[in-house]
Amino acid sequence: MASDSVPIIDVGPLFQRKEGVMQVARQIDHACRTWGFFYVVGHPIPREQLERVMETAKRFFSLPLEEKLTVDIRKSKHHRGYGCLNAENLDPTKPFDSKETFNMGFHLPEDHPDVVAGRPLRGPNNHPTQVEGWVELMEGHYRDMQAFALVILRALALAIGLEENFFDSKFEEPLSVLRMVHYPPQKEESQFPLVCGAHTDYGIVTLLYQDDVGGLEVRNISGEWVSVEPIEGSFVVNIGDMMNMWSNGRYRFTGHRVRIPTVDRYSMPFFCEPNPYTIIECLEHCHSPEDPPKHPPVRAVDWLLKRFHETYAHRRAKM
Repeated sequence: MASDSVPIIDVGPLFQRKEGVMQVARQIDHACRTWGFFYVVGHPIPREQLERVMETAKRFFSLPLEEKLTVDIRKSKHHRGYGCLNAENLDPTKPFDSKETFNMGFHLPEDHPDVVAGRPLRGPNNHPTQVEGWVELMEGHYRDMQAFALVILRALALAIGLEENFFDSKFEEPLSVLRMVHYPPQKEESQFPLVCGAHTDYGIVTLLYQDDVGGLEVRNISGEWVSVEPIEGSFVVNIGDMMNMWSNGRYRFTGHRVRIPTVDRYSMPFFCEPNPYTIIECLEHCHSPEDPPKHPPVRAVDWLLKRFHETYAHRRAKM
């Protein structure tokens, strides 16, 4: 793989439990050290399922605004539901992001202890009722994506020198978010050529499924912006802030952005986050006397809330 290209990794052996698991783990480890980004092929998510989820998301985004606002994320206690255009500002030096979104998470019923106690980011999903088959499809896809992400984390555990299942217990009832994103077409001569400003992701790892329009760019180790062109059937995986902290900087959390599309662009990132009470602190084998821990310990939920308040105007208004 050329050094100026985001690596492509066939993760089939991780799911088939065949020879080559450690080889794939080392490939992922190298990609996370050098890029913080890599393509994944050979994964078990069926193409038909991805197409159904994408088409269902498109049906939701095509609804009139007043119908989408029946699940307005600004009215959610748990940061779930529809986010309208210009609701986010991932790069504070640029205008608000020209995209609309739908967020869902790990569904907790109203009688769950965390929900009864009013814990932040904990509660039921805020699903639309206007799109037939939405709940069953999206809840099932969320579960599949969480299982997919956990396999990637097991490979990272092996590469770091931890027990393969080290991360498993830390992702029970997780804060992971499945997000659908619609970028409406923009005029090419726009003064600001980005619809999603440069940023890093907040959590552990992100698994992105994107349509064939393109526009995603990542900053390589030399500081240059490199296009991450769509590869049919693939996911793009990247390291987030908390995994960078867990690994003491071993794994890069890489800046990325989205250029303006001239046609509608859709993507579906899955942000894999741990249980809210997981303490993010430097992992064993990731520090030494010469390289001590760089970050103080922090609870996962506290870190995410901090980043959300920085990004969303409606959350800052509630502070």
